[in-house]
Amino acid sequence: MKDKWTRYEYRRTRTRGKLAQRPEGRPRLSVQRSLNHLYAQVIDDGQGKTLVFASSLSKEFKGQKVGKNLAAAKKVGELIAQKALAAGVKEVAFDRGGRIYHGRVKALAEAARAGGLKF
Repeated sequence: MKDKWTRYEYRRTRTRGKLAQRPEGRPRLSVQRSLNHLYAQVIDDGQGKTLVFASSLSKEFKGQKVGKNLAAAKKVGELIAQKALAAGVKEVAFDRGGRIYHGRVKALAEAARAGGLKF
């Protein structure tokens, strides 16, 4: 069996290939998780620009205790959905960055769906 890092690299290249084949005109919701924070951004690859950005460090969470748990992932998912809908983005392609669809990544995606984004 391959080690954990090798499996991650395989997953990452496979998902990047699938995202490259997607139709033009549909922005990508990219999720990055670090040990302490969560980051999500909606990227238009055609123009090479970030349309919307949200993280657990966003100013909307100033004064609140937002960390790295599932509750923080849900809050970031709701925030990215609000911002994307305000920017006129309704459909996105979900880019989990090679991470498995589990835990914080799953919670963020489900909160974004509940907020009105379509994957």
